Amino acid sequence: MKEESNTYVPKISAIQQAAITISSIAEETPLQESIRLSKALGANVLLKREDLQRVRSYKIRGAFNKIHSLSKEALENGVVCASAGNHAQGVAFACSHLGVKGTIYMPVVTPKQKIDQTKMFGGDWVTVVLSGDTFDDAYLAAQKECDEQGKTFVHPFDDPKIIEGQATVGLELLNQTKMPIDYVFVPVGGGGLVSGICSVFKELSPNTQIIGVEPEGAPSMKKSMELGNVTVLEEIDKFIDGAAVKRVGTLNFNICKQHLSQMVTVPEGLVCQAILDLYNRDAIVVEPAGALTIAALGQFSERLKGKNVVCIVSGSNNDITRTAEIKERALLYGKVKHYFIVRFPQRPGALKQFVADILGPTDDITHFEYSKKSSREDAPAVVGIELQSPLDLEPLIKRMKENNFFGDYLNDKPDLFQYLI
Repeated sequence: MKEESNTYVPKISAIQQAAITISSIAEETPLQESIRLSKALGANVLLKREDLQRVRSYKIRGAFNKIHSLSKEALENGVVCASAGNHAQGVAFACSHLGVKGTIYMPVVTPKQKIDQTKMFGGDWVTVVLSGDTFDDAYLAAQKECDEQGKTFVHPFDDPKIIEGQATVGLELLNQTKMPIDYVFVPVGGGGLVSGICSVFKELSPNTQIIGVEPEGAPSMKKSMELGNVTVLEEIDKFIDGAAVKRVGTLNFNICKQHLSQMVTVPEGLVCQAILDLYNRDAIVVEPAGALTIAALGQFSERLKGKNVVCIVSGSNNDITRTAEIKERALLYGKVKHYFIVRFPQRPGALKQFVADILGPTDDITHFEYSKKSSREDAPAVVGIELQSPLDLEPLIKRMKENNFFGDYLNDKPDLFQYLI
């Protein structure tokens, strides 16, 4: 296996065979022009809509290709996987479709929507086990069951059959357009999709630039490429759960090291704004990982002018209960949502004065926590304020200080701020 990890790159023939294998269960997803993004960037921006797969992500491709390839004995023993959600749904669907017993380990923090969907796709064929706080915790638990019971582990990314299945996205892209593709932006978690797409374009469209995109809070591929070897991150931000892994795959890293044009990261708050824009302006529902590539386009605005650009929209398994947090993170990133400790004088009319004299005409109070202390001259309140523009912040703080309302600014105090968000 060590030799294979150093040399393996999927052959086009193997990817073509994978396309045949999955043709009965995977959709050929649309490649749609984004008029909004094309106008904004002066480019021809196309969206590869993997969010429209029947399990609402591309993961069905690799999962089905892998399980379909197993021996009769392995299928009878059953399969095990670990997943933050989308791979789980692909495995669950494959198990149900092929009549294979599967155990699926997911982090405890996995959105309920993804857990419910996994159970729905798997039916009586799968058992869902919640274990640990991250994908990596679930992965260790799944590996333990495989070792103890001799079951086959269906890896979400570090496996040739998985990579070949995900690589079929690249084949479809090239079959769907006759124009040369200048850039393809690909979301990166463990690296299964991006390593597969790199392999296709290396052979069939070598002039295309493949750009990998990770969350700023989980830059496992970027860090590994910078250091020249697979690197395990000690801590990650789990918000973009579909792309938050501490360690990328060995096979995936070796392919990307050779063939990936560039690896970039995007802040989680900017991804949240991309989610809201896609929903409000394009009527497209995506999960955080599905918006990574859209969020990265601004970094390349000058390079993309006049170019043909494809963004992989990887999934739409978003839990509606996360909408408030998504909006909050977007506002904070845009520097229009701010939290303060405000010291209110304990006298009648203090709040009225604050609203009338301190807030600007377009400022809005969105959070207020206050407890009156009868033995003190003033009492602190935690106040969240949404501004019309980031430029309104400095004048607001100036008015608060001049009128003795200012206590503290909380946005840049993470130990306190985490309790508000």
